[in-house]
Amino acid sequence: MHCSEFRTALSARVDGEGLPPGVTGAALDAHLLGCAECCAWGDRARRLRVLAARFDLG
Repeated sequence: MHCSEFRTALSARVDGEGLPPGVTGAALDAHLLGCAECCAWGDRARRLRVLAARFDLG
């Protein structure tokens, strides 16, 4: 599996959605332990989610 597939799964996790078919939570966690770039991407995605929630006008 490529980082792009794990990032799609991580995006789903950050958004509170189900993981895409073929990606388990354990596989995603294992990938994040070994991939600093995806781990950093996930941190940025979580921060963006928090910031967006602060400015949600809906």
